[in-house]
Amino acid sequence: MERRPVVIVFVRAPVLGAVKRRLAAGIGMAAARRFYLETTRTVLRRLCRDPRWDVHLAVTPDAAAARGRYWPASVPRFAQGYGDLGRRMARAIRRFPHRPVVLVGSDVPDIAAGHIALAFRELGRGDLVFGPALDGGYWLVGARDADMVRGLFRNVRWSGPHTLADTRATAGARRVRLVDKLDDVDDRADYVRWRLNR
Repeated sequence: MERRPVVIVFVRAPVLGAVKRRLAAGIGMAAARRFYLETTRTVLRRLCRDPRWDVHLAVTPDAAAARGRYWPASVPRFAQGYGDLGRRMARAIRRFPHRPVVLVGSDVPDIAAGHIALAFRELGRGDLVFGPALDGGYWLVGARDADMVRGLFRNVRWSGPHTLADTRATAGARRVRLVDKLDDVDDRADYVRWRLNR
C-alpha cells in the first residue's frame, strides 16, 4: 500500500517575547503571542482533519518537541535542529523519503486544506512546488521526493523580497510549479492588511 503524502508544519513554542518578534515590535508581545497561538490552532485544525495526508510538526526550540504542551498530543512532532531556515527545512523534508512532502509555516492564517490539496496535485506534474508570499518569500514549499531538495536552499537570502527568486534560481532543471499567493504575517503592516481583508 502506498504511503500518504506528508504535511510538515513549522512551529515555534509560543513563549512570550520569543515568538513573532517583528510582529511584537508593532503590536505588542502579548498580542503577537495571541495571534500566533490562534493562527497555529486554526491551521492545525484545518489540516489535521484531512485524511488525504499525514501531518507532522517540526518544532523549535528543540526541547519543546518533547515537552511542548502547546499542540495536540495526537500530532507527531520532531525537533527542527540546528542551522539556518534552509538547513532546517531540508532536514525536515528529507525525514520522509519517497513520499511527496509539503512544508508550511504556522503564521499563515489563510492556509486551508484546499491549498494543500492543490500543492500535492501540482507535485504530480512537477518536482517542486511553491506557494508565493506577498513579500517575495513563500509560505509553502513542497517536493515530489526528498531528493528534490538537495542543494535547493543554498545561497538564499531569507526573510526578504528575494527569497523565492533565490530559491527558484537554485532549482536548476527541476520542474517548478506555483500555487496560490498568500500572506504570511511577519510585521504590523502584514497584520493590519490581513485584518482588513478578513
